[in-house]
Amino acid sequence: MRAIVQDAYGTADAMRFDADTERPVPGDDDVLVRVRAAGVDAGVWHLMTGTPYPVRLMGYGLRRPRHRIPGMDLAGTVEAVGPQVTRLRPGDEVFGIGKGAFAEYACAPQAKLALKPPSLSFEQAAALPVSGLTALQALRDSGGLAAGQKVLVIGASGGVGSYAVQLAKAYGAEVTGVCGTAKTGLVRSLGADHVIDYTRADIGDGYDLVLDIAGGRRLSRLRRALTPRGTLVLVGNESGGPWTGGLGRLLRAALLSPFVGQRLRPMAAVERYEDLLALVGFVEAGQLIPALDRTYPLREAPEAVRSLAEHRVRGKSVVTI
Repeated sequence: MRAIVQDAYGTADAMRFDADTERPVPGDDDVLVRVRAAGVDAGVWHLMTGTPYPVRLMGYGLRRPRHRIPGMDLAGTVEAVGPQVTRLRPGDEVFGIGKGAFAEYACAPQAKLALKPPSLSFEQAAALPVSGLTALQALRDSGGLAAGQKVLVIGASGGVGSYAVQLAKAYGAEVTGVCGTAKTGLVRSLGADHVIDYTRADIGDGYDLVLDIAGGRRLSRLRRALTPRGTLVLVGNESGGPWTGGLGRLLRAALLSPFVGQRLRPMAAVERYEDLLALVGFVEAGQLIPALDRTYPLREAPEAVRSLAEHRVRGKSVVTI
């Protein structure tokens, strides 16, 4: 099969197109998907570079990528299923999270796949799983979002942020989105009540919930933006170096939280089938639409990742196969 492969950690230049890669074989509880589109998210970049270095200790390979084919978000058609798969069958159109999505075929556990909403194209569906789950769990689970609250989304024009704005509105919140000058129009189109261009204005204060996806502000400033009983949710951090990747800020937040009136919560998304279904519900209700920046053919997947790393993407980019 055709695929993008990577045999060493590095920049997008470490990725290359291979027209004769071995097709994966599904395990007992796996589904083999003929991939139509694959999403590009920050996780792909981290696994491409192998940074921050602790991720290599999490089973991804110390000196080189353990999985040669990058990509996690996918949408496509079920080609074959393992003997223990009961919920899906060949021919089903699905979306979800697997391994090696930058290829014509990829495997995914049955528990990480759901039927694709008919209203979404394969490209839209491939842009939804990782970023959508992260936004949903950050707001609902870590943030405890309730109707009528004031929510600040920092990094509102990115993958997670674009979903967070829409989901917060669906929950009945008053939403302020923070982004750069060129992306204010996108954030307004997502339904944000207020948009702050961080190059021209401060983020303000008085928020019940602050969702920080961009990761560039100090904890002290983020706490001043909150009400005395407000909640700060830290979704990753792209501002740290290769050793910690900003993990120090997440640790400080967790250690400080028990001693202050505000809740300071680092979070990491959990890949749950039930939450994929929750996202489908928002899509079918017309409350959630993936914001696609552009699509790239499989051969140009390295450029898609490079564009993400250089912060040139509005919403999500997708690789089509």
